[in-house]
Amino acid sequence: MDGRRRNPYQLTDETPVYVISIAAQLSGLHPQTLRQYDRLGLVSPDRTAGRGRRYSARDIELLRTVQQLSQDEGINLAGIKRIIELENQVAALQQRVAELSAAVDGAAVAMQQREAQVHASYRRDLVPYQDVQQTGALVVWRPKPTRPTE
Repeated sequence: MDGRRRNPYQLTDETPVYVISIAAQLSGLHPQTLRQYDRLGLVSPDRTAGRGRRYSARDIELLRTVQQLSQDEGINLAGIKRIIELENQVAALQQRVAELSAAVDGAAVAMQQREAQVHASYRRDLVPYQDVQQTGALVVWRPKPTRPTE
């Protein structure tokens, strides 16, 4: 979770609410097919205390995807399992990139704030140095005469 407290009664795409018969109807598959997919590790629903399967809306969508890849694309179940693993890996990496991007943005803001503090601390009585161009002019310096000591 992201650290915030969620309402335990709030339904999300990951909330396991569907028993196998309803999940089978929603996905257009036979319950035995769902059991087989579970055994193969393609779709792993949550379990109740009594070991009954509970499918989420995300599980239903994944079942439909597995069926589409199998029937329409002709991909075997081992290939589908690998595709699912790779998609999960890509999603995890995208999440990590988003986290790192946010960290970099935060560091950039902190750096800009620190730079502003440093600039604000500069002494105002100092004059910035400016490079003087060399000319052919000659300057003679003569000290002021001092009073003779008595």
